[in-house]
Amino acid sequence: MIERLVLFGATGDLTARYLLPALAALHEAGQLGAAVRLTGVSREDMDSADYRAWIAEQLERHGGTYPATAREAVVAMADYRRTDVTDPAAVADAVAGEGPVAVYLALPPALFPGVVTALHAARLPTGSRIVLEKPFGENLAGARELNRILGELLPENAVFRVDHFLAMTTVQNILGSRLANRVLEPLWNGVHIDEVEIVWEETLALEGRAGYYDHVGALKDMIQNHLLQLLCLVAMEPPITLGERDLRDRKVDVLRSVRPLTEDDVVRRTRRARYLPGRIGDRDIPAYADEDGVDPGRGTETFAEIRLQLDSWRWAGTTFRLCTGKALAAERKEVAVRFRPVPHLPFRHAGDVLPNVLRFGLEPEGLTLDLTGTGARPQELAPLSLTAHMEPPAVPAYGRLLLDVLTGDAALSIRGDEAEESWRVVEPVLAAWQSGLVPLEEYPAGSAGPA
Repeated sequence: MIERLVLFGATGDLTARYLLPALAALHEAGQLGAAVRLTGVSREDMDSADYRAWIAEQLERHGGTYPATAREAVVAMADYRRTDVTDPAAVADAVAGEGPVAVYLALPPALFPGVVTALHAARLPTGSRIVLEKPFGENLAGARELNRILGELLPENAVFRVDHFLAMTTVQNILGSRLANRVLEPLWNGVHIDEVEIVWEETLALEGRAGYYDHVGALKDMIQNHLLQLLCLVAMEPPITLGERDLRDRKVDVLRSVRPLTEDDVVRRTRRARYLPGRIGDRDIPAYADEDGVDPGRGTETFAEIRLQLDSWRWAGTTFRLCTGKALAAERKEVAVRFRPVPHLPFRHAGDVLPNVLRFGLEPEGLTLDLTGTGARPQELAPLSLTAHMEPPAVPAYGRLLLDVLTGDAALSIRGDEAEESWRVVEPVLAAWQSGLVPLEEYPAGSAGPA
């Protein structure tokens, strides 16, 4: 296990909300070595004592469910370096030390190329690793250039392009349900499955994130990475093992099989929209275009939908619907596998029988199978649902990812060619949207989305 973790962007929101609580969780679970040290790197004017006080405050706010002993251990392992990440000499000084180091870039993606180049000049010790948060580049060309720079720094298995969705319990349960249950795998194909919906709809509005979100939008923020990763797990062929090579090879196969979208396809199979003023619960929500920091002329979408088809033997005839939206009436975060209807119903009082749906709940986590059972009268049918509630994991998703980084397990990280293929899928959509081929629809905040 690597014992030096250097965290660039050490005073940011990602660090406060997710990385520090993840370290506390790992300590509480006994999975963090006693010798592990954390070096925070940021431009903030503070020393190590100030930084430890800041960590304690953030853990109280975002990690208060963990015991005080675990939170205190994270505080004790930390020190701080005030550093300008655009200064190569300062970056080299921040990572200097004995033994391999894990360098986590909790930074805006625009800074990645410069920091990675500076790390290359710093000559990281053998066995070091680097961690990057999505998005990996701003487009296909940017992803290729970033991969080139990373390849000059470290071997591919030492580069961790992390997506915390892959470490969520229910996402992992997709693999378990598919690959460990004989009753499902024979049905897991286009002969039996009509549509797969991969949905992340939330009541959350912009919430002060205009500086990031208005330059990205729903398609880049969610579909290009998180939802395409879920598509890979649902649609991939069974891997030989769940090791980094076998698992990631099969995921890349899925992305390569996505049928390229023509301009006509984009017009027919995609939608984009943004929210108008409305009300969610007891909150009055202003229009997205009126939010502080938003440039209305940019036409950034807060709702995006894309319907894909895979050119593969297994999935011929199945539609994959990826959808995400903000400021909606209700939370819906799930993967819904919709089976085709049975060819014949011999029941006298069948009525409207809905097809079977297997739902993997992402947030909250759970598993539901919608079936049809018997009703109150003879030969009458009625809906029946079987639900399994998932036990909350001892270690959150970011804890799992941090542990993988420190121990060197790259199976859940995104390989360079996978990042490029993800951009290949969405680039025709981005180009068509930017040229105005698909209108920017509108929907009231607190509604079900565009009509």
